[in-house]
Amino acid sequence: MREVREVIVVEGRYDSNALSQTVKAVILETAGFGVFNDRQKQKLLRTLAEKRGLIVLTDSDGAGFVIRSFLRSCVDPRLVKHAYIPDVYGKERRKSKPSKEGKLGVEGMPPEILLEALRRAGATFVGEEATQSGQPITKTDLYRLGLSGGEGSREKRLALLKALDLPERLTANALLDVLNAIMSREEFIRFVISIANSPPRREG
Repeated sequence: MREVREVIVVEGRYDSNALSQTVKAVILETAGFGVFNDRQKQKLLRTLAEKRGLIVLTDSDGAGFVIRSFLRSCVDPRLVKHAYIPDVYGKERRKSKPSKEGKLGVEGMPPEILLEALRRAGATFVGEEATQSGQPITKTDLYRLGLSGGEGSREKRLALLKALDLPERLTANALLDVLNAIMSREEFIRFVISIANSPPRREG
């Protein structure tokens, strides 16, 4: 089992159970929105972030992004990495019906997807040396490639998110963080061009 140096923050115990079967790590639960009023847990998160760094791994629904946003406000963002699971529609086995948005949460993800989400976030796997990247991908690159600020940019950005199995709610800043963690600037430019040149997929 792979060991992750950073402390991983999830929403609840079912998420924690799923993740603990995938990696060896310190896993802390927010108790959903419970962390909003839990000053002791907020202080603990700040302490752990300073000592080990944090990786936030929440569901890809609206509630998950609200929790991420709150954690950005109470922990130094420089000490936090964000791992994202893809938008997958379905229902967890323990539940009688799907979630409000119909998306599977962290607990419903297979181990390989959770592992890939952590890798994309830039998790430090014990025993593996981190590779130093060159020139980073910037907002200017997104603009020049038609992914922001122009007509049709939203559709192009959604196509990129889909191709990378990332949630549609991802902000431009979060997208940049993920992109810089998983590929070089040159690889990114080639990838975007390949998507643009791919023929549209036929449904059915």
